[in-house]
Amino acid sequence: MLALRSLLVLALFLPLGACASVKGVLVPVSASVPGASKVDMLVATTRKRTDPAELFSGDRGPAATFANITVSIPPESARQVGEVQWPRQVPGNPAADFVTLKADVISQDQALAWFHRNLRTVPRRQVLVFIHGFNNRFEDAVFRFAQIVHDSGAPVVPILFTWPSRGSVLAYGYDRESTAYSRNALENLLKAISRDPSVSEISILAHSMGNSLALETLRQMAIRDGRVTPKIRNVLLAAPDVDVDLAREAIIDMGPRANRPAFTLFVSQDDRALAVSRRVWGSEARLGAINPDQEPYRTQLEQANVTVLDLTKLKAGDALNHGKFAESPEVVQLIGKRLAEGQTVSDSRVGLGDRIIQVTAGAATAVGTAAGLAVSAPVAVIDPQTRQNLGAHVEELGQSASDVVAP
Repeated sequence: MLALRSLLVLALFLPLGACASVKGVLVPVSASVPGASKVDMLVATTRKRTDPAELFSGDRGPAATFANITVSIPPESARQVGEVQWPRQVPGNPAADFVTLKADVISQDQALAWFHRNLRTVPRRQVLVFIHGFNNRFEDAVFRFAQIVHDSGAPVVPILFTWPSRGSVLAYGYDRESTAYSRNALENLLKAISRDPSVSEISILAHSMGNSLALETLRQMAIRDGRVTPKIRNVLLAAPDVDVDLAREAIIDMGPRANRPAFTLFVSQDDRALAVSRRVWGSEARLGAINPDQEPYRTQLEQANVTVLDLTKLKAGDALNHGKFAESPEVVQLIGKRLAEGQTVSDSRVGLGDRIIQVTAGAATAVGTAAGLAVSAPVAVIDPQTRQNLGAHVEELGQSASDVVAP
């Protein structure tokens, strides 16, 4: 009864934080507009193919299928970083809405050809694989990933892996089992792209329930092959709806640190969606909502070499506080900057909070630095380099402020 009540409460919140998509948004429009941006992505999915207006449903397909989709994003003057502007009607207006320019279902050979062709256009030959979370329709995942790729500015080959989600708050169990159904397909995809000798590194960004799929797939790969493929360098766990103990065991099963990718965990203790999930599962805590300063989490995370970004004090447009990693301009641009520089997001040689300060501060004006400090202070949780450098930034802020007000 408590679980049902929690789900009903979540259902009341969802219209505030989720998209309000209409059927047919993936039907291509004839043209974009001046100033609009385009994101061309490869899609691999275990969903079942359906009519052209929807392309793929929430049902499970018999085998992995591929698509090539190009999304048009409105000009910068018509949107804010972190936002997905959903069309209120079909067709959407490319001057104000996210719209689709191309949506082709393709064969595996065509998918590989697209991948090889686009890999040559990326300077560092990097690949970003995004895995969405619970309660996502196909178009939800497509538009959200397009927003992340565009707003992060990451020079990567974008690949969306989308698994069968009903897109309903009452289908939690079905969605959960669909992640298990999709493990082999995701493993095959990761191995296929890692075999390309031109690929330098692969980063995985997983959200919510998609983290269960990511962790279990990497664990399965390590057990099967003796280690996770070395080209998978970054694994970003955003608001993971995963039991803490299961996540710890999955990472341990991937072998010694030298054989594992670098893990970065995005948490927020005010995540309402994960609070409901904890009640549904009766678990002690969901990984994405822990307090990383508390024991035993602090020690366990340090032993597992997991860097944590605590976004609890960060405000975003999501009423559930479940999508801060994508909706916060500072965080999504931080991800892009780190990937663009060919560094792991969890590299502690330069503090993660420092990077957010750099992204926010711009020319390091007093106002910009103050904004950066406001963001980096709650982020500086596990990353010791940021803790160490924060004092220097405060001193610099004080000096900059003095310079501004000096006659």
